Amino acid sequence: MHPAFLYLPGQRLTIPELSAARLDGHLVDLGEGYIPADLVESASARAAALAPLVPADTAASGPTAAWIHGAGDTPPAHHHVRRAVSHRIRPALPARVILHDTALPPSDFVVIGGVPVMTPERTMVDLALGLHRDGSLHRWMVLLADAEPDLISAALRELERMTRVPGKRAGRGALERILVRTR
Repeated sequence: MHPAFLYLPGQRLTIPELSAARLDGHLVDLGEGYIPADLVESASARAAALAPLVPADTAASGPTAAWIHGAGDTPPAHHHVRRAVSHRIRPALPARVILHDTALPPSDFVVIGGVPVMTPERTMVDLALGLHRDGSLHRWMVLLADAEPDLISAALRELERMTRVPGKRAGRGALERILVRTR
């Protein structure tokens, strides 16, 4: 997506100007910004709209990555980022951003719209593994599976390769139930 189509508050237009354009039907809100009403919402548009919330040396993960990859219509209330470098970082984070301080290998993220984002396969695996701690992740698993149905089988294969990982049994069960529902 060309940056000229993304309007972030305070850059080219003020919040009152953006709100007026939204009320007039010229713009629609997307993440932290606005896009023209007739522009197709894509993964690159979603990622670029969240760029102000993703600090350097991190990648969008969890529900945030799922939303970028097409899960659901609205972004999550709290955004998740994960460290994308091997060394520890201490970014200044807004209250709505949660940092998961485990390193993400370069093979597990892609750059979309200028923002590092966890791959769809790794996103599904992480959502499944986190399900035993946070039941709300199930909704994002279902939405991501609706957007990309092949991810369920890929995530199940990846879980089978993992050994001694917390949440594996609960994640596998949830993925199998979603797989049965989609058939």
